[in-house]
Amino acid sequence: MITRSPQLLRADPSRVITQLFVPGQEGFEHRESRAGKVLARILQLDEVQVRAALDDVVFRHGDRHRGLVDTFRSHAAELADRLAPGVKLSESRTLLLGAVFTNEYAIEGAALCNPSIVIHPDQSGTAAGSARFVMSVRCIGEGHRSSIGFRTGTVDHAGAVVVDDPVPFASVGATVPTLLDAEVFRSELAWLHGAGEAADYVLDALGERFIRADLDERLEQLQRHRSTRRHAPATIALIRAIADRAYGVEFSGDTALSERVLWPATSAEAAGIEDARFVRFVDDGGAVTFYATYTAYSGSQISQQLLATTDFRSFTSVQMVGQAAANKGLALFPRRIRGRFAAVSRSDRESNTIAYSDHPAVWTSSVPCQQPTESWEALQLGNCGPPVETEDGWLVLTHGVGPMRTYRIGAILLDLDDPTRILGRLTEPLLSAADDERDGYVPNVVYSCGALVHADTLVLPFGVGDAAIRIATVPLPELLGALRA
Repeated sequence: MITRSPQLLRADPSRVITQLFVPGQEGFEHRESRAGKVLARILQLDEVQVRAALDDVVFRHGDRHRGLVDTFRSHAAELADRLAPGVKLSESRTLLLGAVFTNEYAIEGAALCNPSIVIHPDQSGTAAGSARFVMSVRCIGEGHRSSIGFRTGTVDHAGAVVVDDPVPFASVGATVPTLLDAEVFRSELAWLHGAGEAADYVLDALGERFIRADLDERLEQLQRHRSTRRHAPATIALIRAIADRAYGVEFSGDTALSERVLWPATSAEAAGIEDARFVRFVDDGGAVTFYATYTAYSGSQISQQLLATTDFRSFTSVQMVGQAAANKGLALFPRRIRGRFAAVSRSDRESNTIAYSDHPAVWTSSVPCQQPTESWEALQLGNCGPPVETEDGWLVLTHGVGPMRTYRIGAILLDLDDPTRILGRLTEPLLSAADDERDGYVPNVVYSCGALVHADTLVLPFGVGDAAIRIATVPLPELLGALRA
């Protein structure tokens, strides 16, 4: 039933981004940074030494980055307050200083895995019968820190898949403020310790959507009048923590999609952002938004974020709240069901449940759907991406974890109007690791974060051992026949 493409996408350690590097603040020391001492050494060099060192850096690294000199200048500006008043540096010394406080990070230095795939928003120039797609990928680099990258490709009229080579550069977008949503705050506050008058004092004055500056001003007012509101300090801390989780990302229009990297931007995701499940969501009025749920990892705690974009150039990310979103792997349905957002959740950590909501970031509860029944899913079940709508029902790819912590991919078919009702399920895995797919960064794992259907073909990208990515295709009528049998 299933066919594997010969194309294998492997991690490319030459894909690097630049980061501000502060010696002594790498995360494993608890002392002051050594920035002052390093700055002093650069100031002691003569101009000949400075120019020679800068020329060497630009020669060795210039073709690996877009706008590397501008990056050096920006990083040098971070040290301006350490210079004595009136000190002026030459352009070469300024750039060398920035270079010393810059390092490269190989976003795919360790692995590339866990893809999700959706139809590309721009189909111009695509051959008749073919479709262009966007595939998100989980990039794993030094220290197991994950980011979200992208690839593009096409599925032709016969269901054959080709993934394009990425451009050589990798670029991180600019982090920008985004509007905040009162419903997210109210729901999280109510779930954690009960919404009280302190929360009402802040949120009632702001409306349903507001900017961070207005929120901070209202919190300062609450701080000044906290004596008659017992829970005010805790409420202020919680509201600020929720607000810190909301941000936007903007990429330059001259960057290719495969160049763009979504990099951790908050303390909640400081250790990585993992396993984005993208879905092309069509609202009742026809508006299209690409949502993705992903796991934020702080280094000690996991939580879920909701990403949204219409063009894969401008993104927003907000915290997902509620009990049904408390674990990994919530996946949105591609449209509303009976007027409400719907999602497949693993709120109990081991089975697939269905959740409904009036807000895509707020998931208060869920109801049972699928329990583990087979040996290959005895440890836990979860989804392998958003449900795919077919005439016969919602096709949901699942992952089952069994003996030796082996991950396999299965499938269920859910009723279109009542997705808690299972119409069919595979008793055997749809996809298991082949002999040459068992080893990897994490052995015995095949895993996907989303598939699509085109030309009566299920296109299923999957991670191989959490180390590489392969594409599988399945004739949709054959799969649906097996599910209905």
